[in-house]
Order: sequence, then C-alpha cells, then structure tokens
Amino acid sequence: MTATIAPTEPVSGEPVPYDFRRPTALAREQSRVLEVAFETFARQWGTQLTAKVRVRAAVQLDDVRLLTYDAWTAALPTLTTMVLAELPDQPAAAVVQVPTGAALAWVGHMLGAPAETAEAPERELTGIEQTLVRRLMADTLVDLQYSMGPTLMPAPPVVQALRFNAQFAQAAGPSEQMVVATFTVTYGERTCAASLALPADAVLPLLGADGALATDADSADRITAAVLDVPVEVAVRLTPIGVLPRTILDLRVGDVVPIPHASDRPLEVAVDDQVLGSAAVGASGSRLACVVVTTKEKP
Repeated sequence: MTATIAPTEPVSGEPVPYDFRRPTALAREQSRVLEVAFETFARQWGTQLTAKVRVRAAVQLDDVRLLTYDAWTAALPTLTTMVLAELPDQPAAAVVQVPTGAALAWVGHMLGAPAETAEAPERELTGIEQTLVRRLMADTLVDLQYSMGPTLMPAPPVVQALRFNAQFAQAAGPSEQMVVATFTVTYGERTCAASLALPADAVLPLLGADGALATDADSADRITAAVLDVPVEVAVRLTPIGVLPRTILDLRVGDVVPIPHASDRPLEVAVDDQVLGSAAVGASGSRLACVVVTTKEKP
C-alpha cells in the first residue's frame, strides 16, 4: 500500500506586521459583553419596529465579530440602505444597514399599506421616504445607546446621511476595524438580514482585556471628589478598655471603671473606630474643643 503526498504550496509574499493594539478578533470576554448589549438592542429594536411600523416585528442577534470596514461592505448587496450616524469624538461613523426592500416595506406600512402587500421592486428611497427612515432610525439609535449603556456609549449617535451603495458610503476608512453585529429581522410574514457596525476604536478601548468596562481617565478624581463631600462622624475619646459582659450588667450608680489612659496623655481622634491622630482638650468660645497635636497616616 502506497500513499502519495501532494506538494504543499510554497509560502510567498512578505510577512504582514501585526499590531497588538488593533487585534483582528474579539476576546471571548469582550465578545460576551457585546453580545449581551446587542441582544438587549435587538429586543428594543423589535419592540420599536412593532410600534412604529404597525406590524408584528422581532429582531434576533446572529453574530458579533471584528471586521475591517472594507471586508464588511464587500459582503453587502450592491443596493442596500445604510444609515450613517455620527459618534462623539470619532472620525468614523456608526452604520445601521438594512435591505432596501425592507426599508421600503417599513415606509409603506407606516403610510398605511397592509401587511400582505407584495414587495415593491428595490430602488433608492425618495426624499419623503428617506425622511421617514431617518425618524425611524433616530429612535433606533436611542435604543442602541440605552442598550450599550452610558459607559460604552455616553450619547446616542446622530443620523448624518443615508447611502444606498455600500462601496461608496465611506463611513470609515477601508482598513478601519468595525465591531459588526448581524441580525435577523422578522416583520409580518417577511424576514431579512440586517447589520450594525460600530468603530472598534469607539468601543474596545472602553472594555478591559477581561471584558470588564474600563473606567474613564478621570474616574479616580471623580470618586475622590465625591468621597470628600461625604459627612463622617469624628470622635475624640479616651483609650477604650475591654470588659466582661458581667461587668456591664452589674454596673450601678457610683461604680468606678478604671480606664488605662494617663492624665497627661492626649485623647484619640477617631473616625469609625479608626484612630487618625491625637488631640488635647481645649475650648472654642463657650464650647469644648480639641486641638489636634499629632496625625497618623495609614496606607
């Protein structure tokens, strides 16, 4: 018995540099966080479509992956509806993509067409139709911001423009990495595929390597400022002494409890049983006061 081993193709071409700051795939933990957010968005989007389009609608998340903008648009139909939305402080836009036939059907239902109306031939939307789709997508983007949360998306994206050719939309550079979520949208008796693309630079830096939401650069300062405004009770006390429960229960008027605090020793300044320093007895007008003489620093 003999076996023939087919020759392998020689490796050719120059090595491609890999930028670890711009990974080509999502980490498992990052992917899970984004899946939860996009699943919430899918439910919100389905509810909103049902209310606005006036046909029963449902949206289901299919996949979340990291793709370059060019790779994503290359897989889209030549004629499609792409809603470009501006993100704060981001050169690349967020994009909601739906088939043009679905957008036309939604507009028809919004204008009173029955659900059983046959699909119209796909074409670019007219000015009135674009206005209706803009309004519909503005509410969709509010749902997206709610689903992503204030950390990942502090403000909802703002609709900029509608494009009908994926190759000329120019929402981002060809090599720009995008977080792409794909959905199955069911409206009435019809089903279509839709997708949402967010610039990776707007999302991934806010996720840690373990998928936890990263804090803002100034979050420590904000926490410190908030803690400094919280009122606390400060106690000036003698050195405490430990006693048995029977001693407490047998206390009577006139009993003397010895305290291991020398008469010339400063009092303790404490917050929630944490001794912060010592103080001497003094006065402030007609009231008792203490003068802090030492402080204790704890890491």
